Amino acid sequence: MIIQKDLNGKVLGEFKSKAEAARAIGIDESAIRKSIKFGRKVFKKFRYYVSNSIYEKESNVTNQNKSKAKILIIDIETAPIRAYTWGLWQQNIYLDQIISNWFMLTWSAKWLGNSIVMSDGLSGTEVLEEDDSRILKTLWKLMDEADVVVAHNGNSFDIPKINSRFLVNGLNPPSPYKQIDTKIIAKNQFGFSSNKLEALARLFGFEGKYDTDFNLWARCMKGDDDALDYMEYYNCQDVTVLEQIYLKLRPFSKGHPNLDLYTDDVEPSCPHCGSKHIELIKDKFFYTQAVKYETYRCECGAISRSKTGLKFDNKKRISSIPK
Repeated sequence: MIIQKDLNGKVLGEFKSKAEAARAIGIDESAIRKSIKFGRKVFKKFRYYVSNSIYEKESNVTNQNKSKAKILIIDIETAPIRAYTWGLWQQNIYLDQIISNWFMLTWSAKWLGNSIVMSDGLSGTEVLEEDDSRILKTLWKLMDEADVVVAHNGNSFDIPKINSRFLVNGLNPPSPYKQIDTKIIAKNQFGFSSNKLEALARLFGFEGKYDTDFNLWARCMKGDDDALDYMEYYNCQDVTVLEQIYLKLRPFSKGHPNLDLYTDDVEPSCPHCGSKHIELIKDKFFYTQAVKYETYRCECGAISRSKTGLKFDNKKRISSIPK
C-alpha cells in the first residue's frame, strides 16, 4: 500500500500501486513507461515525485539499515564504444577504428533505507562533447561519504568503470569503502537460472526494470535531451530494484561487511544489518578445527556467531594433522 501526498505534504489517500499514486498528482506513469519520448516538464515533475519522497511506500525496504554504516546503493549507465567494423561477429577492433570511446551517461544512487533516489545525467551538449566530468564530481562526493557500496555486477563493471572515469577526470580515489556485489552473492550462494537483475526481480515478485532498447542509447549519443531524461529515469528504477534484491539476498551473503564494527555500543548487533534484535540458537554451534562458537539468528534472517569461542579443557581436545 502506498500513502500519496501532494507537494504540501497533504495526504491524498492510499493506493495499491505506484502508478495509481502517480495519477493522483496528475502523472500517468504507465504512459511514461510505454513511451521513451516525452516532455522534459513531465519528466521533471515525475522525478520530483520519485526523488523527493512525495510518496511513502510501506514495504520491507523501510528502515532496513539499522547500523551506523552509510550504505550506498548505486548503478550507472554508460555510452557505447562506437567503431568502424567490417563484420558482425568476433571482430578485433583496433584503436584506429574507434570513433568515440565510452563515457558515463547517468548515475543513480540511494542510501539504504532512505526513500530518496538521487541521480545525475549528462545534457545533450555534454554528450556531444563526451564530457562527463560534472556528473563524476557529484558521484565522487557520495562515494567518498559511503562506508559500503552495493552494486549488481559492481566488482566487474560499475566500480572499475567509475574508477576509470574518476582517473581520466583527474579525481583522487574516494575514501575507503567496502564493496558488495549482489550478482556474486546470487552466483555463489544459489542456483538461479539467471543472475541478471531483471531475472531476480521477476523471480522475487518485485517491479522490474523499465522498458528500453538500443534505440534509447542511439538517441542519447545524438544528444537527445528527452532520451537522456528517460535514461536517468530508467537508471533510477534500477537502483530501487537493486535495493530490494540486496535485502532479499543479504541473509545468505558470505563475507558480508561486519556492520557491528561501525558502532561503539557494548551491546552486540547483527553483522549483516546492524539490528540489536538477535537471539541465541540453542544447542547449535559453529565449529572450526579447534574452537566452537555460539550462533545467533537476527530478525533479518542472517546467522552470526559469537566473537569468542567457548572455553574447554585442552587436555580433552586433540586436533587433526593439517594437510
